[in-house]
Amino acid sequence: MTIERERRGELGAFLRARRNQLVRADLGLPPIGGKRTSGLRREEVAYLSGVSVTWYTWLEQGRDIHPSRQVLDAIARTLRLSVAEHTYLLTLVGYSPPEPNVRPIPRTAPAHVQRLLDAIEGFPSYAIAPDWFISGWNTAYAALYPNVATVPPEDRNLLWLVFTDPYVRELLPDWEITSRRFLAEFRAEAGPRLGDPSYAQLIERLLDASDEFRAGWKSHDIEGFASRERVFHHPVVGDLHLEHHRLAPSDQPDLHLVIYTPVLTTDAPDRLDRLLQATRRTCG
Repeated sequence: MTIERERRGELGAFLRARRNQLVRADLGLPPIGGKRTSGLRREEVAYLSGVSVTWYTWLEQGRDIHPSRQVLDAIARTLRLSVAEHTYLLTLVGYSPPEPNVRPIPRTAPAHVQRLLDAIEGFPSYAIAPDWFISGWNTAYAALYPNVATVPPEDRNLLWLVFTDPYVRELLPDWEITSRRFLAEFRAEAGPRLGDPSYAQLIERLLDASDEFRAGWKSHDIEGFASRERVFHHPVVGDLHLEHHRLAPSDQPDLHLVIYTPVLTTDAPDRLDRLLQATRRTCG
């Protein structure tokens, strides 16, 4: 299957998923058959978007057609897409953001990025590639999640670990919510690269390995990243309240640095310090 065909298929599936999730009353429409209160018909989306039913049907069928940005914007308004979902819709057709660089994705963080991670040794941090493979980390992150240093390199992918590593489930007391959010964030960023070998292999492996991933993948949820507070239940020091940040080096725009800082209104600074001291004693 070509990358273009993969994207067209994803476009159709995404439109169907969002169409079926709309609440009819929110758009001033009556229930279907007197009972069904959610989901729009294709002809209703076409009418509200100002396009022909045939054209919209072809979009959902993944036909080889080339809708204008204005048409996609109209459909996004009808489907009430969020900013992240609207962006995802556009990237599937090739508008913006532009196509990513097709150079090979490095599996090891550049030396200067690793030095930066080591310099912020008091804060759990790691570098993540566009396909979410973890390419570097510091000792504080290894203290928070020891398995990062021991899993096989081909499994050192954040999405894979979230959905398959039992340690992560224990580490995240809100695993059900967090795993679905990670998946929505991954999908928001993966649109332009769907069909690339590394993405296709990862998705196929997860579809085979995780029931929860299969259910989440079918939902087609899209969400942009936002810094936020997280709670980690660590087996050594208990609950850690950390703030989750993500940055991109200007000379490595495809690489992201994920940094966790303690929430100062909690006892996280003291707990994190005790965790790092325990790790130093073990390693020393």
